[in-house]
Amino acid sequence: MATHIQFPKVAITGGGGYVGSQLVPYLIDRGYEVTVLDTFWYGENVYPQLQDRSKLKMVKGDIRNRADLNRAFAGQDAVLHLACVSNDPSFDLQPTLGKSINYDSFAGIMGAVKDCGVKRFVYASSSSVYGVKDIPQVTEEASCEPLTDYSKFKLMCEVDLQKADMGNVEWSVIRPATVCGYAPRLRLDLTVNILTISALAKKKITVHGGDQLRPNLNIKDMIRAYATFLEAPKEKIHRKIFNVGFENRSVRDIAEMAKTVVNDPMVELVVEPIHDHRSYRVNSDKVAREVGFKPEYGIEDAIQSLADAYGKGAISAALTNPMYYNIRRMKELNLEKV
Repeated sequence: MATHIQFPKVAITGGGGYVGSQLVPYLIDRGYEVTVLDTFWYGENVYPQLQDRSKLKMVKGDIRNRADLNRAFAGQDAVLHLACVSNDPSFDLQPTLGKSINYDSFAGIMGAVKDCGVKRFVYASSSSVYGVKDIPQVTEEASCEPLTDYSKFKLMCEVDLQKADMGNVEWSVIRPATVCGYAPRLRLDLTVNILTISALAKKKITVHGGDQLRPNLNIKDMIRAYATFLEAPKEKIHRKIFNVGFENRSVRDIAEMAKTVVNDPMVELVVEPIHDHRSYRVNSDKVAREVGFKPEYGIEDAIQSLADAYGKGAISAALTNPMYYNIRRMKELNLEKV
């Protein structure tokens, strides 16, 4: 239970997604009342660990629809905006759909936040807005040079928020690294999760190149970060942007970790050559220094959580179930034709 809850009623767009499936129960356990606005493309039974649902309201709707936004945001103290078409391949499958969700909806979201009297707004951007950098420490002061439409629209939302008249709304932007670890609405199309499930289900981990650095964040720390931004004093977070990603590790290192944690002598690690050695790294000293947020978990914990879930049979048809892979599920729903 939180010692002090400033904003007891919280709405979460995309709360039925990968992070949301862990975040919603976590916040409710801390004493929050949570309203989730989501299309629930990946199913509605995403909070199996939540015993008491009296503080949960699920609004099946679309962030592009102002009426749905008003329905979800009315009476809320805070809004966490997580909803988006995630990752580059999913975005590229249907760019028009991706743009309408990831960018075109944002003006309406900001308007609904302001009009509904929401007091705090946290926008989930992405560390991918920096693009590729040769510098060893990519801080929030580094120039943003997004390489894809997904990251470009993430940055455009940030810029629009900075320019907007949000009245008395306290707002901040989080740029998370790639999240990893088990969650009820599981994604197996993320670096750590891909390598781990390959070890578990295929007994073979294939690494392309391997020396590329990738910033990572355990999902347990991701949800802790959102709670921190709900509970932090205004002066620490208002109108500020923060990186949240603490382990910059090479893909080869992550693969080795997966092989070690899975601890199966049958697992084979194969390294194949690649011409693209671009690395992504972020520095998260600012959020530790100014907000006091530091990670408590790491990549090994994330790998172990996946291995434990797999061992218990909680991840069925790991290699073929489209529910674990965003782009496959979008194709299954014919969203590429929308």
